[in-house]
Amino acid sequence: MIRETTFVTIAGIRTNEIILGEGVPVLMLHGWGANLQLMQPLAERLAALGYRCYVPDLPGFGQTDKPPTGWSVRDYTNWVLAYLDFHELSQVYLIGHSFGGRLSLVLGAQHADRFLKMALADSAGVPFKSSEAANLRLKTYRLVLNTLGSIGLKNQASQLRAWYSERYGSTDYKAAQGTMRETFVKVVNEDLLPFATQVKLSTLLIWGAQDEDTPLWQGQLLEQLIPDAGLVVYDDAGHYSYLDRLPDATRVIDYFFKQD
Repeated sequence: MIRETTFVTIAGIRTNEIILGEGVPVLMLHGWGANLQLMQPLAERLAALGYRCYVPDLPGFGQTDKPPTGWSVRDYTNWVLAYLDFHELSQVYLIGHSFGGRLSLVLGAQHADRFLKMALADSAGVPFKSSEAANLRLKTYRLVLNTLGSIGLKNQASQLRAWYSERYGSTDYKAAQGTMRETFVKVVNEDLLPFATQVKLSTLLIWGAQDEDTPLWQGQLLEQLIPDAGLVVYDDAGHYSYLDRLPDATRVIDYFFKQD
């Protein structure tokens, strides 16, 4: 069921949000290319268990306006802090899926005082290992692109950039437009493993063994790096493990949040 959302202005950005339930506050951050509707099923179940769930469309997604320029992870985390301040929330539980998990790693490391605990589902933030062939291809592309630009062949450089993006760009990259494409490039190139080692929050990791976007080995690595972390794996779930196993994920998150 799609519930009615409201609009507020956060750091100058018109923001779509939904707030469900009464009780202990929980901030829920969705993944890249998603929106609050994909967090709503979990929010509704948690609201029934005594939580007040704050679920925004992040800037550039759903019905929230795009960032004015290409944003980095740090820009998004600053926006999240502004969102908490707007709602006068001093401390909340934090749930992040995929891209929302990427933001949560930084928040949990650098702004732990604003959060009680965090649960990450199929979190992004762990860099993929590129093959030698892919690294050589990228190095060659950048060299040729820079050479064309330096000798004034701007049209040829633009053609090469367009060809390379179409040939090797990811689905998310191709789908992103305007400032969101610049944002995507900034975000995916940030290695957040150093932040994982600095997370000061007790952390629950939920993962789908069939996840092809953020494979299970990334969750296992985060469990090793985050000082206080535990990993729950659902063998039959994919990248949206918390939806694939919604009753189970709700139960384990509620149990985790309520334990001292």
